[in-house]
Amino acid sequence: MALRDNPFGEVRLPLLLMAATSVVVAALVALILLFADRRETVQTQAYGVTRQVTDKVSAPVGAVLSLPIRWAGDGANFVGGYFFAVSENRRLKAELRDAARWRESAVALADTNRRYKALLGLSFEPPVPMVTGQAISDARGPFANSRLVNAGQAKGVRIGNPVMSENGLVGRIVGVTESASRVLLLTDAASRTPVMIERTNARAILLGDGGDNPKLAYLRGSEAVAQNDRILTSGDGGLLPRGLPVGRAVKSLDGTWRVVLSSDAGPIDYVRVLLFQDFGQLVNTDKLDHPSLPPGPPTVSAPSP
Repeated sequence: MALRDNPFGEVRLPLLLMAATSVVVAALVALILLFADRRETVQTQAYGVTRQVTDKVSAPVGAVLSLPIRWAGDGANFVGGYFFAVSENRRLKAELRDAARWRESAVALADTNRRYKALLGLSFEPPVPMVTGQAISDARGPFANSRLVNAGQAKGVRIGNPVMSENGLVGRIVGVTESASRVLLLTDAASRTPVMIERTNARAILLGDGGDNPKLAYLRGSEAVAQNDRILTSGDGGLLPRGLPVGRAVKSLDGTWRVVLSSDAGPIDYVRVLLFQDFGQLVNTDKLDHPSLPPGPPTVSAPSP
């Protein structure tokens, strides 16, 4: 291919002129720097004339030449800051997740602690011995409701013992082994509990039917119970202590009276089994059978004749 046919032939001359100009400018800059670096013989000036001219010329040039360096530094700082922010954001998110887990654990522990305090605060007059247990399984059906509790004969639990949560009566023990016992809940269809209405002292039987709200049956009197009356155990028959909280009375849609159980206020996890058999264990039967009689009036001897 001939030189005149070269596609870069038209730009060759401008390139040569540009290169020659660059060489001349570089030579001038080198000369200026060379003369600017020499020592001045005039002692009355801090800078010589040459140095002053050089500073005036090189200041804007240096500022322009340093722009790419500053831009590169700013870009590096921006990129570094971006990656640091991403890393910091990930770390903060991880800490937030950990804090959320700790908060959930703290709330659960606070709830457990509150319920323990409520259970330990249960007291009766006269005092009734109690043991603490935890519900470990749940048996439910159309009419059957019971719980298995990890407290048995080894702790003195016997059939018939009432079971309390921190909110109220749960049921009674119907089966017991060495280390576990079964609690028949108040809602079970086989549950029958003698109760009384606190306001009127009227008696009734709480009948479980498999639903959430047992029925008040065998009420006497037309106004024996009213809405939200407090229901307690009556102690009739000697099966349960008197005065255990059961719930509040509500009237159902069919006109029957039912009870919203106090134990439904929270999950039945931790319970207290009352080691109660009959009222005889709460009193000193020996003193009842052999009472100490008060002394009689003093005897007066008849006067001698």
